[in-house]
Amino acid sequence: MDSNKQTARISRQTWHFAENVRLQASAVAVGPKEGEGPLAALFDKIHDDMYAGQQSWEDAERQLMEDAVTNVLKKAAITEQEVDFILAGDLLNQNITTNFTAEKLAIPLLGMYGACSTSMLTLATAASLVNAGYANRAIAACSSHNATAERQYRYPTEYGGQKPPSAQWTVTGAGAGLVGIGGKGPRITHATMGKVVDMGIKDPFDMGSAMAPAAVSTLEAHFKDLGRSPKDYDLIVTGDLAAVGYPIVKELMLAQGYDMDQVYNDCGLMIYSPDQDVFAGGSGCASSAVVTYSYIMDQLNRGLVKKVLVCATGALLSPVSYQQGNSIPCIAHAVAFEGGA
Repeated sequence: MDSNKQTARISRQTWHFAENVRLQASAVAVGPKEGEGPLAALFDKIHDDMYAGQQSWEDAERQLMEDAVTNVLKKAAITEQEVDFILAGDLLNQNITTNFTAEKLAIPLLGMYGACSTSMLTLATAASLVNAGYANRAIAACSSHNATAERQYRYPTEYGGQKPPSAQWTVTGAGAGLVGIGGKGPRITHATMGKVVDMGIKDPFDMGSAMAPAAVSTLEAHFKDLGRSPKDYDLIVTGDLAAVGYPIVKELMLAQGYDMDQVYNDCGLMIYSPDQDVFAGGSGCASSAVVTYSYIMDQLNRGLVKKVLVCATGALLSPVSYQQGNSIPCIAHAVAFEGGA
């Protein structure tokens, strides 16, 4: 067996990408609220209305994903025909955003669903395909839209339902990354795939509390599998735990002997300003995707940080399971990056 392949599987959960797998290009597209946030200067496309020039919110979400993927191809100076796979997902039933977008792009599709953890689920899988030689290039992408998510999981915005402070604001946006061997861009060195964790929480307006233990489970596995600690990273971010889940992760990790205080942040807190009226903060597939594929890649490429761990979190409920009184199972997937351009 090739020596590189022997080191590919660190454990049941953690992979090492022994080949020179890199995120060669990335791009994001967002809606108006995100375009008013602190990271706006790093976004590739900002739509000034929630419809993104389309007839429905669902069509708008497809436009966002298409914008992200199209900009990735443009940045990499390649065509759709030079991409072997697109691995993508969203929050809507049967991944309709992904399916319609992939049809238009005519790239072989691996549709994936991990709720809000989909950003790192798709990226880790894309990296594994490239590392193993099953693809020369693969695109990882995901999207969410505030109005489409509200319509599916809760109530349409026209209903005007009241929400508690623990609720989160689904990010309207899409992110995409091109994975390949060599070239420029940060190396994708490791991935730790999460286990489903269910702490019995049933409140769909408190996703932070529900998802935090899943993040802790994956982060702890990552550190143990690789013999690492938070000090080995310049930045560790979770996907969308926001103001409720963020302190829970810090507290639970500290109880396990991992002090993350100096390097830890959350994408749901980074994408909006405190004065933007987003309840506890951002959520949705696009929360971690937009921050990772813009701000974090910029930081790595400019050499401002050297090692970053992104742990995207997802709540695996459905409208049916919630209505039947089931609790919310959650999961988190982590990807480690090093270096940059």
